[in-house]
Amino acid sequence: MTATTDSDVRRDAERHLRALVGRDDAELREDQWRAIEALAVGHQRALVVQRTGWGKSAVYFVATLLLRSQGAGPTVIVSPLLALMRNQIAAAERAGIRAVTINSTNTESWEPVHDAIRAGEVDVLLVSPERLNNPGFRDEVLPRLAATCGLLVVDEAHCISDWGHDFRPDYRRIRTLLGDLPDGIPVLATTATANARVTRDVAEQLGSDVLVLRGSLDRESLRLGVVRLKTAEQRLAWLADHLAEQQGVGIVYCLTVAATQEIAGYLRSRGHDVAAYSGQTETTERTALEEDLAAGRVKALIATSALGMGFDATLGFVVNMGAPQSPVAYYQQVGRAGRGTGLPPEGATVVLLPATEDRDIWAYFASLAFPREEQVRQTLDALSTEGMLGTPALETRVELSRNRLETMLKVLDVDGAVRRVRGGWEATGQPWSYDAERYERVREAREREQRAMLDYLETDSCRMRFLREQLDDPEATDCGRCDNCGGLTLDTSVSSAAVEEAGTRLSRPGVAIEPRKMWPTALAALGIDLKGRIAEPAEEGRAVARLTDLGHGQALRALFRPDTPDGQVPVPLVQAVLTMLDDWRPDVDAIVVVESSTRPVLTDDLAQGLSRRLQVPVVGRWAIVDPDVPPGRGAVNSAQRVAAVGRRFSLEAEVAPGSRVLLVDDQVVTGWTLTLAARALRAAGASAVLPLTLAVQS
Repeated sequence: MTATTDSDVRRDAERHLRALVGRDDAELREDQWRAIEALAVGHQRALVVQRTGWGKSAVYFVATLLLRSQGAGPTVIVSPLLALMRNQIAAAERAGIRAVTINSTNTESWEPVHDAIRAGEVDVLLVSPERLNNPGFRDEVLPRLAATCGLLVVDEAHCISDWGHDFRPDYRRIRTLLGDLPDGIPVLATTATANARVTRDVAEQLGSDVLVLRGSLDRESLRLGVVRLKTAEQRLAWLADHLAEQQGVGIVYCLTVAATQEIAGYLRSRGHDVAAYSGQTETTERTALEEDLAAGRVKALIATSALGMGFDATLGFVVNMGAPQSPVAYYQQVGRAGRGTGLPPEGATVVLLPATEDRDIWAYFASLAFPREEQVRQTLDALSTEGMLGTPALETRVELSRNRLETMLKVLDVDGAVRRVRGGWEATGQPWSYDAERYERVREAREREQRAMLDYLETDSCRMRFLREQLDDPEATDCGRCDNCGGLTLDTSVSSAAVEEAGTRLSRPGVAIEPRKMWPTALAALGIDLKGRIAEPAEEGRAVARLTDLGHGQALRALFRPDTPDGQVPVPLVQAVLTMLDDWRPDVDAIVVVESSTRPVLTDDLAQGLSRRLQVPVVGRWAIVDPDVPPGRGAVNSAQRVAAVGRRFSLEAEVAPGSRVLLVDDQVVTGWTLTLAARALRAAGASAVLPLTLAVQS
């Protein structure tokens, strides 16, 4: 191609860029042009590792317009962030790009989208990684897209690598998609959070002769700082006292869904215009909240990592209530701030308020690692001997939670050992080996990342440099902007009134125990004749707090640690139970206690104390009749838990007909112990069963 033609292509590319960003003076960065040239002129494969806000999406949108003008098919973008999809569709439309999406929230649009693709009316199709392994999409739509697409884009490409901080099994399906692409179809992989190991891994998966463009990961618009406060009350008070001082609008990230709700409720009570946002938020509400934040109609969203904003969002601050598991994950979250225009000259402020309970939450997430080999073999044996099985049926054969079972099956699918089909999964018969060494190396890498996150909190050197070095950025230097460099001074003071209000909020006990409404499917395979809706469920109950809560959660986590000896209910929790009773005022005639083999003194003391307070008798117990069934058997799997509880317990109580029973236990883990006890009590004549526990596990 001649130099004149190259100049013409670049001129066209910058014309498209200006339409995309809405500015007549916009020009391509040199590496942006190199990537676009590789894709639209050289039809190569490229990996772009650049900081958030650098303009990676501009690369694939501009390349799309150039390729479409050459007669190429539509661009397919694989992206895990629904919020990002929505923002990117809006940005694409500004440049005249016809963009559509297929994901789990718009099933009613799938057929019209497929029709539009076939008619050549779509320039960009954004798909979630989960779609890649949907049998219908994989077998019917994906081959056609692979044959006709003009450009494949893999956004958040670190998810391909199980060394990445956010590895997703669905992303491994992209390996198959890459192999099915005809020669000459360009591929772009992009990420802002890949260290050297992840970069090498992703580049190898893209194939040979890949252009890797790795730039500086400095975020010149961010000022990083850490505020160390001893108690949850002080951290909440700091947020309430200082949120209004933050520039513009922003995000307050939390580690758990419960924390988003608790903190949002408290901040609203202090007059702040905020809302909670998590993976449990309804789709339509998510969209509305994202729009409210972008438009400045709320000061902040109190969110889990489910919130990811597009490149055109302008956020003045990010606050983390609790530390993520790794510096790389933290770098990604703080990268939501400081993007776009309209920021103050000093840039966006990023504040981390670590908590003592962070490590407990990290330990929980670590427990979700790839299952043990015997559990994998059980799954493969069940599929081999019984043929196609759905996930609910597999739950009755393998003691894994639904999420861990499905994640494992996706890995096995990509490894070729199983195949997803309509209605479930089937074994392929191909040999499969358990890569214990690799899984152990990944586990060790996660532990190193957690230690590095603790080092970030304690470091007295430049914080941005620390994060960049964790990402193997060779250009890492002191930023001059963070609290350690002297460019940011954070007020750590909290008012006594705010601490008192936060303490009152956190010390107010009482969370609802929602009754189970449906029996697990496939119980018949375990010889249990229960299915469909639960005919006589328990009433809504009460617990003092969730184990992950900021207030009483800390005392409850200490109480239920394996090394804590059995004993009476601690005095502070006694007071919390009494306060909860005053708020709840349960109308009951009798008490039945769930017998415990691990904490018999605790549960009996709780039941007797409630009996004295409510002036009603303890009339019996949901008794252990088969101690050979371990206390936690089946706890990660609903079908197996129902079977285990049914064998372990039986009702030994005198229940007067029509009585209302308070069912007392130490904590709720799955809810099935309470559900089966309530069923037995109703069968014995109780008119209502109201559960009461000290804790809810999640």
